[in-house]
Amino acid sequence: MSQFTQQPQPQPQQPYAPAQAPGTHPARNGLGIAALVLGIIGTVSGLIPLLFWLAGILGLIALILGLSGRGRAKRGEATNKGVATFGAVLGLVALVLSVVGAVLTFKAVDDVVDEIKDSAPASAAAKPAESGGDAAKDDAKGTAETLEAGDTAVYEDGLEVTVSAPTAYTADEFAIGHTKGNSAYTVSVVIENKGKEKFDATLASVDARAGQDGVDAEQIFDGAVGEGFSGTVLPGKKITAEFAFDAPADAENLTVEVSPGFDWDADQWDLKL
Repeated sequence: MSQFTQQPQPQPQQPYAPAQAPGTHPARNGLGIAALVLGIIGTVSGLIPLLFWLAGILGLIALILGLSGRGRAKRGEATNKGVATFGAVLGLVALVLSVVGAVLTFKAVDDVVDEIKDSAPASAAAKPAESGGDAAKDDAKGTAETLEAGDTAVYEDGLEVTVSAPTAYTADEFAIGHTKGNSAYTVSVVIENKGKEKFDATLASVDARAGQDGVDAEQIFDGAVGEGFSGTVLPGKKITAEFAFDAPADAENLTVEVSPGFDWDADQWDLKL
């Protein structure tokens, strides 16, 4: 009886998955697309000056993402180099527009503030003067009414001006500004500084008009009067000066106008002669 050797049966071969070829990874184009979208929105926002802040934020992000997308495209990780570049350019444009919009917005706000300040009322109504030489006070740069002898004009920065009643005056023979046949009168002007800063008294001016016709009453200069104000007045201090004016002999009133300086309105005192 013969023996037969059984040959092993060949095993079926398993199919092999083909190896993935190098360089076939999916393209990572997200940065370029995001840069383009944000760049477009930022540029449109930059065209509206009030949205300069949004244009600046979106423009900066788009510029960063666009440059990063270009880097990916150079490394072969993305295929939208042109899109990323355009997004970066739009981001830069949005940044420029945001700067322009900020300048225009702040300038417009500043113009509005200046216009509001200019349109504000320059002064308020003056308070009525009380007897005994009490102050006729006003919170603005000058009073709105003519004051009388002994009244005080009070300014918003603490400056106070008082004019006394007129007194007959005899000018000396060398006086300048006095006409023969006219009368001369002196008034005492007091400036008190109740503010916080020193006051330059040299800027103050005093003028006068006489009679119902309001003819100019020329200031008289002689050895006793005519020097006017000089120097500065510290806070809490006052300065007094005597002024003499030439008036027609038949004048019944003297209108004295005092201007403390360029930053104040002039006030008037109607003085009976």
